[in-house]
Amino acid sequence: MWLGSLFEPLAFVCLSADEATGYGPVFEEQPVDTIYPEESPEAKITMSCRARANPPATYKWMLDNVEIDLNTQSSHYDLVGGNLVISSPIKTKHVGQYFCLATNIYGTVASREASVQFGYLDLFSSEERESVYVKEGQGAVLLCAPPPHYPGTLSFRWILNEFPTFIPLDKRRFVSQITGNLYISKVDSSDSGNYSCIASSQSISKSVFSNYIPLVPLAERYAPNIQTSQSAFRNPVPEIRWKKLEGKLPSNHEVRMAGANLHLYNVQFEDAGRYQCEAVNSKGKDYHAARVSVEGEESPVWVEHISSTEKDLGRDYTMSCTASGKPQPRIRWLKNGQPVKSQLNISLTFDDSGMYQCIAESHHGLLYANAELRVYACAPTFEHNPVKRVLAPKNGRVVIDCRPKAAPKPSFSWSKDTELLHNSTRLSIWEDGSLEILNLTRADEGRYTCFAENDRGKANSTGSLLVTDSTKITLAPSNADVKVGEDTTMQCAASHDPSLDITFIWSLDDRVIDLHEESRHYERTLNGSSNGELLIKNLHLKHAGRYTCTAQTPIDNVTASAHLVVRGPPGAPGGVRVVKKADKNVTLQWSRGADNHNPISKYTIQYRDSFSQDVWKNATTSPPDVEGNTEMATVVELFPWTEYEFRVIATSSLGKGEPSSPSPRDKTLEAFPMVAPSDVGGGGGTSRELTITWTPVQPQYYSGPDFGYIVAFKPQDESQWMRVTVADPQAKRYVHKDSSIPPMTQYHVKVKAFNRKGEGPFSLTATIYSAQDAPSEAPGRVDGKALSATDAIVWWQPLSQSNVDGYQVKYWKNKEDSEGGAQRVVVPGSENHTRLEGMKPDSHYLVEVRGYNSAGYGPASEHLQIHTKRPPPSRAPKIIGKKFKVQSVNIAWEQVKPLANESSIDGYKVLLRQQGHSTATLYATHEQHIDLPLHTDGNYVVEVRAHSEGGDGAQKVTYPFLCLSGGSAVSAMCHRALPLLLVASLGLNL
Repeated sequence: MWLGSLFEPLAFVCLSADEATGYGPVFEEQPVDTIYPEESPEAKITMSCRARANPPATYKWMLDNVEIDLNTQSSHYDLVGGNLVISSPIKTKHVGQYFCLATNIYGTVASREASVQFGYLDLFSSEERESVYVKEGQGAVLLCAPPPHYPGTLSFRWILNEFPTFIPLDKRRFVSQITGNLYISKVDSSDSGNYSCIASSQSISKSVFSNYIPLVPLAERYAPNIQTSQSAFRNPVPEIRWKKLEGKLPSNHEVRMAGANLHLYNVQFEDAGRYQCEAVNSKGKDYHAARVSVEGEESPVWVEHISSTEKDLGRDYTMSCTASGKPQPRIRWLKNGQPVKSQLNISLTFDDSGMYQCIAESHHGLLYANAELRVYACAPTFEHNPVKRVLAPKNGRVVIDCRPKAAPKPSFSWSKDTELLHNSTRLSIWEDGSLEILNLTRADEGRYTCFAENDRGKANSTGSLLVTDSTKITLAPSNADVKVGEDTTMQCAASHDPSLDITFIWSLDDRVIDLHEESRHYERTLNGSSNGELLIKNLHLKHAGRYTCTAQTPIDNVTASAHLVVRGPPGAPGGVRVVKKADKNVTLQWSRGADNHNPISKYTIQYRDSFSQDVWKNATTSPPDVEGNTEMATVVELFPWTEYEFRVIATSSLGKGEPSSPSPRDKTLEAFPMVAPSDVGGGGGTSRELTITWTPVQPQYYSGPDFGYIVAFKPQDESQWMRVTVADPQAKRYVHKDSSIPPMTQYHVKVKAFNRKGEGPFSLTATIYSAQDAPSEAPGRVDGKALSATDAIVWWQPLSQSNVDGYQVKYWKNKEDSEGGAQRVVVPGSENHTRLEGMKPDSHYLVEVRGYNSAGYGPASEHLQIHTKRPPPSRAPKIIGKKFKVQSVNIAWEQVKPLANESSIDGYKVLLRQQGHSTATLYATHEQHIDLPLHTDGNYVVEVRAHSEGGDGAQKVTYPFLCLSGGSAVSAMCHRALPLLLVASLGLNL
């Protein structure tokens, strides 16, 4: 620690608070730990230091306990106010521990220490990342492998294919914020792509990206049952639950990232224990447990610390600091920035004035306390604190203060009127100068003078004593017994000296009642100044207890109390637990709660399970009515192999109480399945197959682990049943393949459930049919023609077979497209033609037709060739004139000349439409002009385009025009209107 120069001690005389305006440094800003990014564009570090002081403080800075010479190191260091600015920081020179010293005439204080470190985050390795191949349904881990960095804490995210497409975190995906690795519990085809890990350092505001890691899902079913410590790899994707094995999860917990992360905040010693992560899906459960140990360590906390003070010269004074923590903090002391002995126990001199600091430190941190000590001396003076006029009650006690300003401490004496007072059984002069008188009478009234003297002088001050009548309770509150919801009154009245004001204060079990804050339930009734009656409204159980009325005057007070009993519904039972269990019932035990002064008549038991989504339901019990004098009951009609929680509610003649806390979760025993699958049916499928379907059993009816189905089937005319086991509890169909199965054969089928305990009942027997054969013939006489550059029509002779559901027409460009990229049209079996759309202009297409049914597709027809027409004209008609007539308008345009690769012009189409109307009129002409009739007022739009065998044009040129009236006035009004809206377009099929 730096040792500064000694201060010349200051001798303080006795000054008033207003006169003593100077004070030593008190920190308002202190340096904090700083991480400087090595790539920072700012190229400077600012360490804060600012102290409030009068006169203002001067500042020095220390680096690793060595004073920074701002003169010789000015190229890097500047002092701005009290702040230290480090320009162009260099890692080898400027890393270390910094603190500042603030000094004025009253002393020096040292700031807390703060470190300067240089932060960095390197780039990821540039090496290519290998592809990860994973079977669909399996779990995958993509390794992040973050680059070198400081400080050690990074946050991680992943992107898919491109920034900023971030991977969402859900039940399937989890990113470890320790390693950065990405966990996927069940890979499917949508996970295919290139993944990049983003590592971010908040300390230096920098992020870096890894090279992409290709993830390639492979199509194959996977049935997993293994988990990692942070994420479960399962199929189907499991639901993740957390619990504490030794009791309830603490209230200070939070489950994050779809269950993958359990976060405990503000950890307490009672949070220690084993925590279990449970992954549950329809196939069962798996567990993983870990122990949390809470170390008996705490940061330093002050039990006692120093504060600024003024003390008499020559007085013995002990300055002490005490801190708690684990381990026990070490205490060290500074005076004016210099180390001193660990405990200050001194007889004060002027040299002891100065700025003191005590520092409590352990490896958990440091704690500072600062104080200024002033040592002063002066003759006694009562200028700012004279002896006062005092009122006291008859037969009571009084203390008359004598508090002059004096140093060293003076000696004291008292007189009443002209009589010098001495200690007696009724009268005592205290060490601090105060005068105490007991058992007051009217004779004690008079003028009292205090005399104070020390080696620097003496002084006296006179006050008076007036004895008043004492206060007495005249009407005390009485005990009361009421029910919840009722009102009651507590009486209280008192007599008192008429010259004094009286106040009534009510308290409940020694807690003062705030009549304003608690006005819903408490109200003072105004019935004279000496009456303090209290009205209690709409009583709750919490209002029961001991009520105390305090009658108080400025000089004395008296109290009286009474008890209020509030009868209400019972309190919550406690300790609910399962003491015995079977497959469909459990026996519960509990402890009765408070009856709240009314006998408990019965108990209601409620339950909830993992399928009820936190909804509590009334349980069926044996016996049906649970009497109020029992603490045990059996709950029946439960589901086997189901996890339950239970709670108990007590009821009395005054109502139903609050429910107990839930019991620990417990699972009923296994049993045979009780429920058979429903909606058994099937049929259809591909040739030589028998498809059987059903509605799966809901998980609450599994009754045990290893749940699945047994499927039984037989031809209608046979007696022997075939049986097949399906192990997937979510399965809803089974397909039996056998080349000897004849098509459309009637079968009887039934399904039942099984688990590890055994088999359940069969469902009702259903009748279904095996799959029919696919069509065996190809459609004949396939023909067709092109309709335009993009459309064609195809027709064929229907198949004579009765098992045809429809036809598939497939078409593709000859010699350019592969047959696999062909376009397809599906046509019902009742039709034998279809339109082909979306074709390319002036192209050769191959077309084939085949029949299909539920068993598949039949053979294809012979290929038909169609050549689409050349494209329509790409240029729009150019409008060259418009003439308004009495009730029409004439539009003229130039002839459209097609390009060499376009269809020749067959004519023109003109569409007339009034704006705001959906209907329009279409006109066709071979000329380059047309007369269009105008029937009503309004805005009109005209579209003109060329027409060819390849279709219609697609470009537009627009002009609006307006007609205001019909008849002979149309020509004039239209002529003065806005320009005509004319459209020459391509591709709008009129």
